[in-house]
Amino acid sequence: MSANDKMPGPRYVPPDQLSKLSQYEGTFSKSAIRHLIFNAKDRVVSDGTIIPGNGLAPAILRVGRRVLIDIPAFEAWLNRHRMTGPGG
Repeated sequence: MSANDKMPGPRYVPPDQLSKLSQYEGTFSKSAIRHLIFNAKDRVVSDGTIIPGNGLAPAILRVGRRVLIDIPAFEAWLNRHRMTGPGG
């Protein structure tokens, strides 16, 4: 893909707009996306235990207080976490 090629839509969107995109409408609520963002990176609790993140951190772009989601990276993350087998 060259620099002149355009993607069919925005590449980065705020979390509240991600839940409104047609391919995700009804799948992820704003609070569910906030939860995914909060748990994206590893965290250390008071006793020193590390709680692993969900791996979404590479799809999150922070610019000051603004948070944006990289749609292609988010879709790649979804594909990696897709359940297979019965029930998935």
